[in-house]
Amino acid sequence: MKSLKDILFGVSLTAVSGSTSVSVNKICFDSRLVGAEDVFIAIRGTLTDGHKYIEKAISLGAKAIVCEEMPDTIVDGITYVEVDSGNKALAIMASNYYDNPSKNLKLVGITGTNGKTTVSSLLYQLFKKAGFKVGLISTIKIMVDDKTYKTSHTTPDALTINEHLHLMNIAGVEYCFMEVSSHGIHQKRTEGLVFEGAIFTNLTHDHLDYHKTFAEYRDTKKILFDNLPKKAFALTNIDDKNGLVMLQNTKARKFTYALKSYADYRAQILENQFNGQLLKIDGDEVWSKLIGDFNAYNMLAIYGAAHLLGLEKLEILRLLSELENVDGRFQYFISKERITAIVDYAHTPDALKNVLDTINTLRTGNENVITVVGCGGDRDKSKRPVMGHIASEMSNTAIFTSDNPRTEQPEVILEEIEAGVEPQNVRKILTIENREQAIKTACQLAQSNDIILIAGKGHETYQEIKGVRTDFDDYEIVQKILMNLNK
Repeated sequence: MKSLKDILFGVSLTAVSGSTSVSVNKICFDSRLVGAEDVFIAIRGTLTDGHKYIEKAISLGAKAIVCEEMPDTIVDGITYVEVDSGNKALAIMASNYYDNPSKNLKLVGITGTNGKTTVSSLLYQLFKKAGFKVGLISTIKIMVDDKTYKTSHTTPDALTINEHLHLMNIAGVEYCFMEVSSHGIHQKRTEGLVFEGAIFTNLTHDHLDYHKTFAEYRDTKKILFDNLPKKAFALTNIDDKNGLVMLQNTKARKFTYALKSYADYRAQILENQFNGQLLKIDGDEVWSKLIGDFNAYNMLAIYGAAHLLGLEKLEILRLLSELENVDGRFQYFISKERITAIVDYAHTPDALKNVLDTINTLRTGNENVITVVGCGGDRDKSKRPVMGHIASEMSNTAIFTSDNPRTEQPEVILEEIEAGVEPQNVRKILTIENREQAIKTACQLAQSNDIILIAGKGHETYQEIKGVRTDFDDYEIVQKILMNLNK
């Protein structure tokens, strides 16, 4: 049990009914999870309004209610606290409830459109290899040193974040690397957290279903840097035109990285092959198992962050050479027929273009590139024709298929992807709604030395159609098909 007054420390209150000196059991923002003596926070979400469930929460035993608008009926013996933002209150209260765990470790946030998962996951890998106890909060999973927890969001809700940071404190974790999405920032999930540093990777077309304009999307990312304390570092990619925008109002120490511009941390790509690339970072050469320009940026961000966190430069280079690719990020294998299959999470136009640019740079020109790609339902529709254009323009054959249609009709999504195909490329496309059949067709079309790219889902091991998730792993499926393929 904890004092409600202590948990509310730092929350901006607009009205209170009842006593804040009461003790409460736990914090809930899902009325279905409320138990005796809990505090229920009513959140106005995109799908539902928690204020509708205040009565239900009280009937289940809630002792206190935190809300943005006082209910019409006030129940005797219940404490009501009115706040400006339920989301912000939840984040600050969660941090207080778990004794402000972010203060007890070095937390680094990674934001940007592409590269967040790779940079955060590989920083986790690198610091583990350096002998530290490390935490990770990413799209793929949450790691508390060696223990794995599943996650369903790029940036989890504030309670989940603070609960796992608390577990990291218990485990003696020294560093934690956390993906910070624009949704997470906008919904105040990171309020109350103390960051040691933040990294900006890049900004391209994505999430305009949520943010409506690119400027709003950019400015939401910028909030992470605006809120950094003076002692923190802000590390940004200045080859991206939005890189310096992130530094405009930050109080943190400012650092930059780039491949093309003058920066604090610089790199050159000396060689690029399917099995890796040779980089020159700050004058020293290092071999990386990760390929492509986009991964050169990722490696440079990792190098800069590790140095700012106190590791020696030569030690960082040694560790960079040992890093393994992240699941679903340019994850590839070569079949016995010498067909190369690549699975990548590329689900934005820029990410898809980067992967195809890398493939087309490495190929000799005699191989065919067959791209299997779709777009998620209930997400930014404006990128669909752009994805269709890029896939058909940069591949010998493009097969459009379902990604996660969610509640949308797959055929409508596919029509919107097809709308971006130029007339001269129409002959290069196939549309196959069933994703497994699309992958199978790509494998049947491929000849020796050809390259198959399966884009969009990467590490995901499910497909969501009409609200139902079924097991679906692109990498497992293409591997199985190619192993059993009789040419």
